[in-house]
Amino acid sequence: MRSSMLVVVLLLAACGTPATGQEPQPPESALVGVTMPTTTSQRWISDGENIKRDLESRGHRVDLQYAQNDVPSQAKQIESQIAAGAKLLIIASVDGSALTAQLRMAAEAGIPVIAYDRLLRGSPNVDYYATFENFRVGVHQAESLLTGLGLRGADGTPGAATGPFNVELFAGSADDNNAAFFFNGAMSVLKPYIDDGRLVVRSGQTDYQAVTTLRWDGETARKRMEEIVTTSYRRAKVNGVLSPYDGISLGILTALKNNGYGPVFPVVTGQDAELGSVKSIIAQEQYSTIYKDTRELAKVTASMAEAVLKGRTPPQLNNLNDYDNGVKVVPAFLLNPVSVDKANYHKVLVESGYYTDEQLR
Repeated sequence: MRSSMLVVVLLLAACGTPATGQEPQPPESALVGVTMPTTTSQRWISDGENIKRDLESRGHRVDLQYAQNDVPSQAKQIESQIAAGAKLLIIASVDGSALTAQLRMAAEAGIPVIAYDRLLRGSPNVDYYATFENFRVGVHQAESLLTGLGLRGADGTPGAATGPFNVELFAGSADDNNAAFFFNGAMSVLKPYIDDGRLVVRSGQTDYQAVTTLRWDGETARKRMEEIVTTSYRRAKVNGVLSPYDGISLGILTALKNNGYGPVFPVVTGQDAELGSVKSIIAQEQYSTIYKDTRELAKVTASMAEAVLKGRTPPQLNNLNDYDNGVKVVPAFLLNPVSVDKANYHKVLVESGYYTDEQLR
């Protein structure tokens, strides 16, 4: 009897806490590598923090890294996460086409990859994609521009204005797959107005490649806007600007201010509902932005990650056809964006808890 009891005691000891005193990770715990492009935009800071919080609440460990818009840095971060034994990677890329070697390394190590908000291109080693309905983002931006100019009513009916109005077009970074979706969505609405003369692009810059803004950089946008104003608007005024992102919008507004515009400004669109731009909308400088609730995107992505870590297909997928990365069509989950202006910012942003009144003062 004493011998049997000794065996039981030894077995229990073998299953106990390691001699180091460290608590073992729960069986379902996994290391998840999360890489975000930059901390220069508040939205990416929030995205990273929200994903980390949600995954940790599910018992996982998270290595969260920011690449500061530097491709080699992001490549090294991903390689380090692979070497550290990550079981899944969530990547919001600096350049969606520049990580094929790292994605191949992940595949060889059996690590699934979720592209976050920016599609990873040119690789078969992308398992899923979580983002917003990006074409619709552009549609909303264009509709807001028309509404601000008076060519379209807020309810979608024709507006009282007839034009012509002088507008300029900006797009995002050409190395970000989303930029083309935004621009194409906007042009699907604006092109008929440009074709019939109700909108006039005095600079002549309407081609996508001519209007892109590398790294979505506000300073780059400011310089381009100032050049456009000084060369194409010596005897005319800018009435509106299609801007794809709030950081670009603020750069555009700075250029306009530097050239004598204000206190009444052209209609300038945006995206991401960043704090500075929402304050600008309240001050009646920037006209609108597109709100994408990144809290929900982070939550959905964490749920997708949980399913993948358990060897399941994410049940959230709702688009299996539209996101071709050049090698494969990546199964995706899309969330809906919301257009925000001075009339509805409080209801959409404050009443939802995204911002407080104090933050917007």
